[in-house]
Amino acid sequence: MKDDLNMQRLDPLVELVHHRWNIPIIAELHRQSGAKFVTLAKSLDVGRASLSASLNDLIELGLVARNPGHGHPMRPEYLLTDAGLAIGDECRLLRDVVKRRGEEDIAYRKWTLPLVVAIGDDVRRFKDVQLILPDATPRAITLGLKSMLSEKWAKRTVVDDFPPTTGYSLLPKGRSIFSTAKCLL
Repeated sequence: MKDDLNMQRLDPLVELVHHRWNIPIIAELHRQSGAKFVTLAKSLDVGRASLSASLNDLIELGLVARNPGHGHPMRPEYLLTDAGLAIGDECRLLRDVVKRRGEEDIAYRKWTLPLVVAIGDDVRRFKDVQLILPDATPRAITLGLKSMLSEKWAKRTVVDDFPPTTGYSLLPKGRSIFSTAKCLL
């Protein structure tokens, strides 16, 4: 079944976006080929607690590693692992698109990218999205879909079915995010 495949494949994306700063951190580490904590905090304009929580999460996910050993004071503290390097380009591309459009707030919310990928190229009913994202609460899905509708990432239409129901599909802005976000899986 197609939705079973989507559920299995979306788990890594759901884990990746668990913290708001994970994708920007990977993008910045990729751009700089590693960085110090202070440099990341300044370049991303993020607080120490949020940055620390995100870095710890990324280390646990195996995407970022602390630079082993001691060395030159300019040596970066954090580096991307091979798994982090594999998604580094996509994170940079996603960050650039989102930043250029001024949509960081919506893009980095916990469920936005998983919702975009869950809808994909199809028209999805709310119940279908729930099946694809079983860990998302109905409220989280509703809020995510509402924000996607207000930002013109998605549209809501009536699906001619019995009984009639509503479906969600991506608009061009959402499809451009989908094409990058699906590469993060």
